[in-house]
Amino acid sequence: QVQLVESGGGLVQAGGSLRLSCAASGRTFGVYGMGWFRQAPGKEREFVAVISWSGGIIHYADSVKGRFTISRDNAKNTVYLQMNNLKPEDTAVYYCAATMSLGATMTNEYDYWGQGTQVTVSS
Repeated sequence: QVQLVESGGGLVQAGGSLRLSCAASGRTFGVYGMGWFRQAPGKEREFVAVISWSGGIIHYADSVKGRFTISRDNAKNTVYLQMNNLKPEDTAVYYCAATMSLGATMTNEYDYWGQGTQVTVSS
């Protein structure tokens, strides 16, 4: 099993920045990539970004491209999501997820999920 713990969420004003962290532990050997998803109340969970542990594969949702940056520290088994120029529509619970597949951008392609961290962006 892989355990994922998110942190760094909070309340921020529109235009502000926030950095989320996701620490992975357990059987991470077979994990190919780490992704970030988000879910607003009453809405489906949506893909935000993904990065392979090698760092060679990175994908962003169009809605966050240019504003969010995903990165990883393999030595710490930690993935980060730097969120800049935040907008009220970014408000959601953000989840870290691990995939053993290639090029995973869909929720059903991820094998492990964190509990989530709340991000609230005020107007």
